Amino acid sequence: MNRFIIRLLINALALGIAAQVVPGIAYDGWQSVIIVAFIFGLVNAIIRPILTLLTCPLIVLTLGIFTLVINALMLLLTSSIAEALNIGFRVDGFSAAFFGGLIISIVSFFLSVFVRDDGERRVNA
Repeated sequence: MNRFIIRLLINALALGIAAQVVPGIAYDGWQSVIIVAFIFGLVNAIIRPILTLLTCPLIVLTLGIFTLVINALMLLLTSSIAEALNIGFRVDGFSAAFFGGLIISIVSFFLSVFVRDDGERRVNA
């Protein structure tokens, strides 16, 4: 449960930073960002693997660059769900979603590096 909360906070912080940096991404408050981070986590856990499997030839053909398009689509889907649920979060267009997905990936990666996972054993070679 602790790991889930940490991942949720990392996603929320990454979404908040993306909204501050990328024009076209907006939120109404940190409460909405935390709810959207939960939705974003669900979308990435359920739909992203299916989409990645279906687009595997494109991912291989583009040497992995197509995953940036998948990130943008996941952010657009999250924004659509948030708007349908009347949560104060929106992404205006594919270009905002593309750059927002890029920022979210970078911020999440760097924050995850600094968070130690207690369940994972590290082997020193």
